[in-house]
Amino acid sequence: MSGHVIPKSTYFLVFGALLVLTGLTTGMAYVDLGPWNTVVALVIACCKATLVLLFFMHLRWSTQLNRVVLLSALLWLVILIGLTSIDFLSRSWTHASEGWEASALRLPSQPGDLLRRR
Repeated sequence: MSGHVIPKSTYFLVFGALLVLTGLTTGMAYVDLGPWNTVVALVIACCKATLVLLFFMHLRWSTQLNRVVLLSALLWLVILIGLTSIDFLSRSWTHASEGWEASALRLPSQPGDLLRRR
């Protein structure tokens, strides 16, 4: 079986880039960007995943069929995350029922109080 041969220097450069991106991810844990923390962390994670897919999984030199399979998997992932997000964001539309704490506040404080109210 003959495959595409990549120089070792390419692997070392990609490995170094992955180490830098991992360090950047760790550093981002100590920086408060408010709601942008998750966005920045996901962008860094996508960059690392792209490097792994392109170089370590040889997707850069693969056939068009492999690329179509990868893109269709990513499309399904986006659809599933989108549907989950729509469900999560629409939960504020329904009225939240009272919990047991609210009903406990209405209970009489003394056993005799229940008899006196009748």
